Amino acid sequence: MDVYEESFELHKKKKGKIVVKSKVRVKNKQDLSLAYTPGVAEVSRRIAANKNEVFECTLKANTIAVVSDGSAILGLGNLGAEAAIPVMEGKAVLFKEFAKLDAFPICLSTQDAQEIISTVKFIAPVFAGINLEDISAPRCFEVEAALQDIGIPVMHDDQHGTAVVVTAALMNAAKVVNKQFSELRVVINGAGAAGIAVTRLLLGVGVDKTLFTPVKEVVLCDTAGVIYEGRVENMNAYKAEIAKISNPKKIRGSLADAMKGADVFVGVSAPNIVTQGMVKSMAQSSIVFAMANPVPEIMPDEAMAAGAVVVATGRSDFPNQVNNALGFPGIFRGAVDAKSTKITTEMKLAAAFALAGCVEAPSADRIVPSPFEKNVVKSIAKAVKKAAIKAGVVRSKD
Repeated sequence: MDVYEESFELHKKKKGKIVVKSKVRVKNKQDLSLAYTPGVAEVSRRIAANKNEVFECTLKANTIAVVSDGSAILGLGNLGAEAAIPVMEGKAVLFKEFAKLDAFPICLSTQDAQEIISTVKFIAPVFAGINLEDISAPRCFEVEAALQDIGIPVMHDDQHGTAVVVTAALMNAAKVVNKQFSELRVVINGAGAAGIAVTRLLLGVGVDKTLFTPVKEVVLCDTAGVIYEGRVENMNAYKAEIAKISNPKKIRGSLADAMKGADVFVGVSAPNIVTQGMVKSMAQSSIVFAMANPVPEIMPDEAMAAGAVVVATGRSDFPNQVNNALGFPGIFRGAVDAKSTKITTEMKLAAAFALAGCVEAPSADRIVPSPFEKNVVKSIAKAVKKAAIKAGVVRSKD
């Protein structure tokens, strides 16, 4: 029985992976009076008088909504809301296991951006944060942007969780190959949610350069080839925006053209699209992050045989698994602990630095820690909380 069949049998046997469990007992009339009516009326009155009391007296203090429309599930595509449930349940399990955050899957039977935005706003009073998940580009950009001022942190993990972990991994990979992070020429393939977010974070968009020195350049590619300012084919507003700040040499052509002389390849795209010849054309001591799942852009052994010194994938059966599970638990734990109202770029970079720092002596087969290492979430959460407080994006105590 392979892992897919075993997972299916587990889910069928357990009828899902999470349950709702009461924190209080209801065994007699006194218990009932405290947990429900009449006693609970006083809690409602106090919250009505001061809404911040909701964080002190209800599940809102420690609960995350994992929201998806099922339009971009894993690498499987648009499978719909019902098919998204087991993935979002899994995300909830990881929140609980790694960050001690309660989380609940909210899978929506709509893929209309405005309906998703409205729904999240309507349910926000219950939650301390919103983790958007598996919502396809470019709709995910519109949804996330519209939810930044609802008073609790909202983050699309496919964008920013990926960007944080990739940035941390690249910081350590650069040390392994003895190259300066600020001198790296990076080629990214895949101009969806992850690709655009990774590009923006590596370039330090909107960040004080005294706090973070970005990579030298990023060239972003999609199915039509290199993205450049003025390109017409297969473009949208988000690709047009990223074209203005990436590809400074204005190169054109295919992915193979872009990879010539590059220090780093980051794949968030499709299986088997990178050849050994393309890796050989890269600069010496190259770095290859082939993160398409379950089949990467190039298999690790092939990339190393072609000259790559550090290779990472999104899979757990190879060294250097660049996985969002390294990022989102600590990011949300820190944001919740800080009573943050949003997750800023500075908070994401703080998470990246903290994650990179969890590996004391990076090596070719260890540029990121395991998500099971206990210091990972604690380190990220502490750094994120500090960055949130410094940025002043925390709730008023009034």
